[in-house]
Amino acid sequence: MKTLPKERRYETLSYLPPLSDAQIGRQVQYILDQGYIPAVEFNETSDPEVRYWTMWKLPLFGARSVQEVMSEVDGCRSEYRNCYVRVVGFDNIKQCQVLSFIVYKPNATNTYR
Repeated sequence: MKTLPKERRYETLSYLPPLSDAQIGRQVQYILDQGYIPAVEFNETSDPEVRYWTMWKLPLFGARSVQEVMSEVDGCRSEYRNCYVRVVGFDNIKQCQVLSFIVYKPNATNTYR
């Protein structure tokens, strides 16, 4: 059995290699299929002690397609190239965030363009 190399882990899916556009799209599709409300957030650090990230615009209440969410991710990443960007899903029944995953890490090999 081999242990993982010591490196910073971020959040959900952080033990996987960087996600491709298609993989990010499938995760966003899951958010939409579950009826969750997607939102895009960014922060200069991914330190686990930082609980609150800055929201990019408002949550995407009316989003019906993956492309709508991906265009907002791209806009956030373009404007804040030095920040981490994540997609979150809010459950309007439970009134809380139920999932999140990082889609862009600064100064890393990013497959998302």
